[in-house]
Amino acid sequence: MLKFFRKIFSNKLGLLLTFALLAVIALAFAVGDVAGNGSLNGLTNGTNVAVVGKTKVPEQDLSRAATNALDRARQQDPTLSMPGFIAQGGLQQVLDQLISRQAINDFAQKFGLRAGPNLVNSEIQKIPAFRGTDGNFSEANYKAALAAQSLTDAMVRDDIQSGLLAQQLLAPVGMGMTMPKQIATHYALLFKERRVGAIGALPSAAFAPKDAPNDKVLTAYYNDNKSKFIRPERRVLRYAMFDASAVAGSITPSEAEIQQRYDRDKAKYAASVKLSAEQLIVPSQQAAEAISKSVAAGGSLEQAAAKAGLRTSKIGPVDKQQLAQNASQAVADAYFAAKQGGVTKPAQSPLGWQIARITDITRQPARSLAEVTPEIRKTLESEKQAKALSDMASHVEDELDGGATMSDIAKELKLTIQKTPPITANGVVYGTNQPVSPELMPVIKTAFEMDESAPQVADAGQGKQFIVFDVSNIVPSAPAPLKDIHQDVVNSWRLAQGDKAASAAADRILGRVAKGSTLAAAIAEEKTPLPPVQNVSLTREDLAKQQGRVPPPIALLFSMAQGTSKRLEIGDDRGYFLVDLSKIELGKIEANDPLVAQAQTELGKTLANEQTDEFIAAMRKDVGVKTNPAAVEAVRKQLTGER
Repeated sequence: MLKFFRKIFSNKLGLLLTFALLAVIALAFAVGDVAGNGSLNGLTNGTNVAVVGKTKVPEQDLSRAATNALDRARQQDPTLSMPGFIAQGGLQQVLDQLISRQAINDFAQKFGLRAGPNLVNSEIQKIPAFRGTDGNFSEANYKAALAAQSLTDAMVRDDIQSGLLAQQLLAPVGMGMTMPKQIATHYALLFKERRVGAIGALPSAAFAPKDAPNDKVLTAYYNDNKSKFIRPERRVLRYAMFDASAVAGSITPSEAEIQQRYDRDKAKYAASVKLSAEQLIVPSQQAAEAISKSVAAGGSLEQAAAKAGLRTSKIGPVDKQQLAQNASQAVADAYFAAKQGGVTKPAQSPLGWQIARITDITRQPARSLAEVTPEIRKTLESEKQAKALSDMASHVEDELDGGATMSDIAKELKLTIQKTPPITANGVVYGTNQPVSPELMPVIKTAFEMDESAPQVADAGQGKQFIVFDVSNIVPSAPAPLKDIHQDVVNSWRLAQGDKAASAAADRILGRVAKGSTLAAAIAEEKTPLPPVQNVSLTREDLAKQQGRVPPPIALLFSMAQGTSKRLEIGDDRGYFLVDLSKIELGKIEANDPLVAQAQTELGKTLANEQTDEFIAAMRKDVGVKTNPAAVEAVRKQLTGER
């Protein structure tokens, strides 16, 4: 219900920037929101993408922020490329965030808000990444974390200060915001309404031309729509595996090693007695003796405990030494003096007086060296194998650091080098849905961060299997050449032309509906065969049950006025939906219905978001913002490799 109100009644997806700032922007560097100093390839130090107030936003800041935003986006979609990220509007979103952040900072300082060194220090000390093993702030960990991100202390402190200023400004804006009950009741009533209508589909494929375009038309279409044909980065990996078979001759334990291990663990193989029991702990000796007499007279320990308002607990299997350590020597003596099924004499421990019924006694005779040799041999083989493989992996790593190649390692260890087809960052063979071999999955992320021909070694099987691998070929993410995807471009052009024809058909059909025709009849007049119209009768409660998976035309149906018809673009040149709403049936709601209170809360959040959004826009206007489209375009070209 809460998610439903948030999605249905909010007319914005949310203020990502606002929430990021309220979480204290200072923490952003921990995931790479800021980076090192210095100019970037293809960018100069003197060009700015924007001026906020009197503060300049250099090209380098936008480039770094976009790169870091892409890194975060790749956590959800590993195949996402920079051209694809920019094509989705990512660069503009990052620029807007940089501008808003600086505007908030300038506005705060203009009106005397501040975040002093002590407050900044406090925030730094709260960051878990900077804590040592004792849980306290560690200067060494702090410096190491900054070095790993190419940060300086000044950069971090400036970032934290900006975040704290934003928090002071934005947190109070939407605080305590609530929707009046009368308005919330009206919206809650909408949850009960039913909508009756019809939905038709105009797929582009139905209108697409069957003939292919000439080369000139196709080339022009390709050049105008290159972002549609961006292919993810592909890499070819070479790899070789080694496991226990590579160290088989060096892991067999000697008789002396077996004897040594037996002597070391002699207590483990000695005769032992362990017991399990159901015990009761009482506060006084008198109470324990009374329970003991009750049990001796024919009652059970559980019943006696229940009469005293207590409960028994189970222990074991445990040996006498363990019991003495956990309770007391007196308790251990009393328990091990009893017979199986018998009740022990009361004995004192730090917890009170204990009495127990012995449920099981297990006697393990001593085991000789001959009896346990197979067990010890297996344990030693496993330990020696793990060490030998670890040593071999360390040796390989040293060799690689010294300049050895994949071929050198394979020859030395007698390994077979294998080669993958081109694969993408999500571990799939390019052009298929086929995943790579399972043993490669642990190294895919690293492989897409490596330089070409820079072999590494990694654990591929919890210490039981290792892999030596490198990248032999890298194909950057870019639009595929027209000659390689000729048919794909032809198909895309056909859909684009079909989409235009579908748009014209939608206009004709809606015109007929406006004159009184039903949607089904209006669609039937088209010469092109089209899917049948679907009649719809749904309540908002039906939508809520779909848990956010509401089809776009249904969502549109619930945002229209009664007696209207609209069209909805499917997207990606796939055509249009036509939605006709014929009737709205209002439901009923009681004044004390819980939906009203929930609507008040959720709509209050929407109001808070809207007010915060407006406040940020007002701050930007107050401090003044000027953007430099040419510099932004230069950053775009630099990031996509066009210059």
